[in-house]
Amino acid sequence: MVNLDWGNLPFGYQKTDYNFRCYYRDGKWGEIETSSSEYFSIHIAATALHYGQEAFEGLKAYRGKDGKVRLFRWEENCKRMERSAEGTKMAVVPKNIFYEMILKAVKMNARFIPPYGTGAALYLRPFLFGSGAEVGVKPAKEYLFMVFATPVGPYFKGGMTPVKIAIVRDSDRAAPLGTGSIKVGGNYASSLKGIVKCHEMGYSSPMYLDSKEKKYIDEIGAANFFGVKNNTYITPKSDSILPSITNMSLLQLAEQLGLKVERRPVALEEIESFEEVGACGTAAVISPIGEIKDLDTGTSYYFCKDGNPGPVSKKLYDTLVGIQHGEVEDTFGWTEIIDL
Repeated sequence: MVNLDWGNLPFGYQKTDYNFRCYYRDGKWGEIETSSSEYFSIHIAATALHYGQEAFEGLKAYRGKDGKVRLFRWEENCKRMERSAEGTKMAVVPKNIFYEMILKAVKMNARFIPPYGTGAALYLRPFLFGSGAEVGVKPAKEYLFMVFATPVGPYFKGGMTPVKIAIVRDSDRAAPLGTGSIKVGGNYASSLKGIVKCHEMGYSSPMYLDSKEKKYIDEIGAANFFGVKNNTYITPKSDSILPSITNMSLLQLAEQLGLKVERRPVALEEIESFEEVGACGTAAVISPIGEIKDLDTGTSYYFCKDGNPGPVSKKLYDTLVGIQHGEVEDTFGWTEIIDL
C-alpha cells in the first residue's frame, strides 16, 4: 500500500500505476491496452473536441472491515453508459469490456485502495469519447473507451455535516429534451456557472430548477435532490435529471426501512414542508442540507437546526455505506467482492 494521508484525501485526482484503453475502429472493438501514461494522442478534429461526443461514469471500490474489496452496482454504471452512448450516437461499450477494464483498474492499482475506516475509496472513472476526425456535424467512426482509478476522500470534507446550497435561476444545467438524463460532460460544463457563483458566495452547491418554468426542483449541482416528510422519501422526477444509482439505491433502502417512496415533480414551494432534505450521488453518497437560500428573493429555508443530519438521512447513509463496506448484509446483491 502506498504511503498517503488517507484520512485527509481530497476528492481529486491522484496518479496511480495503470489505466486501460480500448479502441472502436472499423466497426468493432479492439484489444484492451494497459498504459502507465497519463496522456494520449488525439486528432485535432476529434468529435469529442468539437461536437461534445463524450460520456463518463463514476463508481467506487471499497475496502471493508473484513479486508475484502467490493464494487458497488457496477452493472448499473454500465447500463447508464450504454444509454449515454446511444443518446450521443457513439459506439456502445460491450458489458464484458466494461467489466474487464474496471476489474483491471482495481486489481492493478490495488495498492491505492484506501484502508477501511478512513472515509476514502478507490474511485473509478470509465469514459468514452469520439476520437475519430470529422469536420461536419456527424458521429465519429472511431471511439476510445478508457478507465482510470484514483483514491479519493469525501466529496464534501465535512462528511455528513449539513451543507448550505443556493437556488440559482440565471443558468440551467440541462433542458428536458436535451442530455440531462444521460451522463455527458456538457451537462457539467453548463452547471459550472452556477457552481462557481455559489462557491464565491459561500455555498457548497447550486440548486437548479426546471429550465422551462422555474417552478420545480431539478438537481443539486451534480447530485440528485431528496426530501423527507410524513415518513415518505420524495425525489424529483424529470426528463432533465440524471438517474442517480445512489438515489435508485436509497429509494429501495427507504422502502426496506418502512418508508413510503415517491418519485414525482417537486415544486419549489414544497421545500418548507420537508423535515429533512439532502443531495445524493456516488461522490458524496448523502450530503444533508442545512440551508437553502433563494438568491433572487433572499428567502432562506433551514433544516438540521441542531447541526446534525436528520434521523432518516443518517439511517439511510449508515445502511448504504454499511452495505458498500460489507458491514450490513447486502440483501439486494448490489456488491461484488473482487479477488485481488
